[in-house]
Amino acid sequence: MAQQRFDAAFRPRSRTMRNLTLAALLLVPAAAQAQQQDETPFLAENEAAMSTMMQGMAIAPTGDVDHDFAAMMIPHHQGAVDMAIAELKYGKNEQLRRLAQEIIITQQQEIALMRRAIGENLPASAPAPTQITGEQAPSTAAPAMSAGTMTHMHMTEEPIR
Repeated sequence: MAQQRFDAAFRPRSRTMRNLTLAALLLVPAAAQAQQQDETPFLAENEAAMSTMMQGMAIAPTGDVDHDFAAMMIPHHQGAVDMAIAELKYGKNEQLRRLAQEIIITQQQEIALMRRAIGENLPASAPAPTQITGEQAPSTAAPAMSAGTMTHMHMTEEPIR
């Protein structure tokens, strides 16, 4: 008896209602697929970042714990930077975009610190990964950051402040 009432409550009452229900069921996967296609570049960049990170972390131990720690952590931090850049390129949530900016800054600072700690030279200064370059049109450029943020994102020989 209870099952019959349940079935009756959820059975479409008319052909129109049945068609609307069927259309809704068919549209849900289409909407999910469209959203997934919009996410495709983001997911591809994250997958590349993760793959590069995992390969970089797979080191042969040298017997120097400090060196090995830095050798594994540097690609780990770079992976976080690469994923944060993807968030800045494709993300829309302002809180997460600000967090991504902070991740880029702090992880790059920590990479520099680890390189210095094991006696490695830092790479030459380069534009920030999210800095607008001449080839990028303003409508497709990565989000701009404050001048203060940009200066911290450059890897230089100067001490990190």
